[in-house]
Amino acid sequence: MYSLDDTITAVSTPIGEGGIGIVKMSGPEVLPILQRVFVPSEGESREPGPWQPTSHRLHHGHIIDPDSQEVVDEVLASYMKAPHTYTRQDVVEINCHGGIVPLRRVLELTLRQGARLASPGEMTLRAFILGRLDLAQAEAVLDVVRAKTEAGLRVAVEQLGGRLSKEIREVRAGLVDVLAYLEATIDFTEDEIPERDITAPLQEARRRIEELLSSANQGMIYRQGIRAAIVGRPNVGKSSLLNSLLRTSRAIVTPVPGTTRDTLEETINLQGIPLTLVDTAGIAESEDLVERLGIERSRQALSRADLALMLVDASEPLQEADRQIAELIGNKPTILVINKIDLPAVAVVDDLLSTVKRVRVSALTQEELKGLEEAIVEAVFSGQVMASDVPLVNNPRHKEALQGALEHVRAAEEANQRKMPADFIAIDLTAAVNVLGEITGETATEDLLEIIFSEFCVGK
Repeated sequence: MYSLDDTITAVSTPIGEGGIGIVKMSGPEVLPILQRVFVPSEGESREPGPWQPTSHRLHHGHIIDPDSQEVVDEVLASYMKAPHTYTRQDVVEINCHGGIVPLRRVLELTLRQGARLASPGEMTLRAFILGRLDLAQAEAVLDVVRAKTEAGLRVAVEQLGGRLSKEIREVRAGLVDVLAYLEATIDFTEDEIPERDITAPLQEARRRIEELLSSANQGMIYRQGIRAAIVGRPNVGKSSLLNSLLRTSRAIVTPVPGTTRDTLEETINLQGIPLTLVDTAGIAESEDLVERLGIERSRQALSRADLALMLVDASEPLQEADRQIAELIGNKPTILVINKIDLPAVAVVDDLLSTVKRVRVSALTQEELKGLEEAIVEAVFSGQVMASDVPLVNNPRHKEALQGALEHVRAAEEANQRKMPADFIAIDLTAAVNVLGEITGETATEDLLEIIFSEFCVGK
């Protein structure tokens, strides 16, 4: 399905100027290629014949173009002998000076010496194929790279360590055991097969899958974050609130209504949640073309948001525009933020969005800002705290697979309760086992692997 016989090469660090840049190779020919392009410094011990690097050690020297003998860069090179490597193949990493030109030259030399350019995620794909990582762990590599908060990183590292995979394998093994018993009763009907009650193992599998699914929404929030749109009519303090939550002056704030004419996005770490705040233009009727375009973008931002923070001005009576915005929000999860409590209270908001959480703040003085942050966290997690005893499912693909497995296990339970023939129960159990195997990779198809690893960067 995938060739492991060729040697692949790629730049494994972001393109641009930096302290170092790394060209990474994996495959059977990495050592001969390194020997042809790398000349160790005089301090390196040399034996007669081709230079033999010590595995898992940095070696100082220079990259030389073997055709012209031109010195390309001064580098540190490491050769790592299989199987104790990331891919479980021989691996070479060349630490160059960070910059587009030296990295490109070194990469071109490795290509000229017989390596081919790696596809996105091909290094990790080889680690999966050769058994160093299962599929869930391989996906966690990307989650570690993309983690936006400490909590998101913690979830990804747990996944990379195999915590979720262990749970999935145990559930799957239990179902396989039941399936083996059912198939034995089907295939050997004339033999003496001891009767076995499969009710308890099916219930246990269902319970554990339900437990994993209960953490899925929370896990995906840590992974992907949420979007909160700050909405309201002009001059109620939306940009001031954004600045207060960011603890910096990001948005322009003036007493002139309509200062914000476009959406402005910034992401903060709110108790481990990657929270993207979207400051929007005040939603109101306007004859100004630019302002109307900004208002339309505000409506779009609201429709895409996971949470609405609707601001009203406590120092002014409610206006018809406030009620129109409330209607525009509809059933979206919302927190009503009553702003400007540092001024004399005038607004009466008892009948505005009467069923949503209300928080009184002053974006100017930051009074009660902590209460708003707590309300956002509560709205996201509904008062739950991060689970420590159950692996967090943080991947939409895993959630979908678990939901499919749960449906099949429930169908098998129902068929068993109705005393249906074993082959009917086995059909659903086979499907559940296969779906769970897609999470860890035992039953993953080539198309699925291509989709997953295409999301990786080249060189990982």
